[in-house]
Formats: sequence, structure tokens, C-alpha cells
Amino acid sequence: MDPLSAMRNRPGGCRMRRHAGAWGRAACAMALCIVAGSPVVRAQAPADEPETARRHAMVEAIRGRSGLRIDPRILDAMTDVPRHAFVPPAQRPYAYANRPLPIGRGQTISQPYIVALMTQLAAPQPSHRVLEVGTGSGYQAAILSRLAGQVYSIEIIESLAAKAAQRLRAYPNVRTRVGDGYYGWPQAGPFDAIVVTAAAGNVPPPLIAQLKPGGRMVIPVGTSFFTQQLLLVTKDARGRVTTRSVLPVTFVPLTGGH
Repeated sequence: MDPLSAMRNRPGGCRMRRHAGAWGRAACAMALCIVAGSPVVRAQAPADEPETARRHAMVEAIRGRSGLRIDPRILDAMTDVPRHAFVPPAQRPYAYANRPLPIGRGQTISQPYIVALMTQLAAPQPSHRVLEVGTGSGYQAAILSRLAGQVYSIEIIESLAAKAAQRLRAYPNVRTRVGDGYYGWPQAGPFDAIVVTAAAGNVPPPLIAQLKPGGRMVIPVGTSFFTQQLLLVTKDARGRVTTRSVLPVTFVPLTGGH
């Protein structure tokens, strides 16, 4: 109920007793004017209210999917991070659809469910140091920032890296740089988790070397002309590496001089 209706309906509100006289009627009219015109008490709709509603609907759709149960922490992060701020203006009407979107230079932002799934598989924790290969728009890094202690993200395309770095200023535990992600970020490693957002022909040995014992890497592997496999790569306490295929996916190829 709005404040004006509340005042009208409240017993003893602006339905003044008859013996209050002209002074009472004037005071009531003044109170109504203040309530109706004051910007302090008038409810204002948030500027991004439609996007907020669409973001909640996106998260509920992910929550309702059968199969792998997504950690509520990840869903909370996806509720907090405005995906529409990480896509070009022409794509904003589609920002919360469950599909990849173009972000320029032949690159895409992954569909929300795949972002949630890859984050789930990487299992970032508040104490973790996480590497992302392929910053793209910056959206995956922003999600990881809500879940991990430190996030390091590499992008090989300078123009995309510059835009992503600007967007990610709002996420102080994210560091970005331009570089060939195939070789990782050895100065910042080793990492508890590595998330690769482009398809490699094989699991890059430099990334395996930068993965901590007990760490997890999520990476699509395959050629750009056929369906790839999303792999979960784990390293045990002795440094032994195992891989598991999770599901078929289609990603843009990992580029660079390798």
C-alpha cells in the first residue's frame, strides 16, 4: 500500500474529527500534499528493474533444469552479476536468454547454463586462486569473483581485453592481462582451479603444470569443425592427472601461437 492510501485508510488519519475545524482541515491537506509530492517517500522503480526480473527468471530456469544440481552459491552469484552489462548494446534484449551471444571479433559470451555448469565443475572456494583463459566479455570472471579469493583472467584479443578490464573494475579481486592463454599465467600460479572458455585441440601442458595438486580444470577440447567435449581435469595430491568427459559442447577455438 502506498503512503497516501495508508494515510487515508488509517483510523484517525486525514479523516479529521469535525471539532478540529479549519485548522485541522488545513493540516490534513498540507500532510497530503507533502506525502504525495515528496521524493523521499514516493516509491521509485529501480532503473534496471526489468533486467533484474529477467535475471531472476534466468536463474530460476537454471535452478529448475534436470541433471546436475547447481550450487546455490553459484546461483546467488548469477543473480548478483548483471549479464546485460557484459554484452554489446544491440544484444542486451537477449542478455538473459539461455544462449550464447556475439560480443565482437568472432567471439561469444557462453550461454548462462554453461557458465553455471563450468563454474560448478571448477568448484571455486573463497580461499582459492582461479585462472580463467579467455576473458571475452568478462562475465565468467565476474561470476568467479563472487566465489573465489583471487581471479586471474587472460584474453588474447586486445580490444576485448580492454573492454572487459573496464567492466571488471567493479570486481576488485579480478586481475586481467592480454596474452596467449595456452601458456597460462605462471607468475600468478599455481591455481586451485582453471576455467578455459575456448576449445583447445588438447589439454595444454602449461595449464596442467600450473594446476595445484588437488586442483580442477574445466576445458572444452576438440576441433572447431566438430562437436567438442567439455572435460573435467583433476590433479591428485601426487600430481597424477585424470580427465572426465562431461558433455558435448561447441566453443570458439582457442587462438594463439601454439
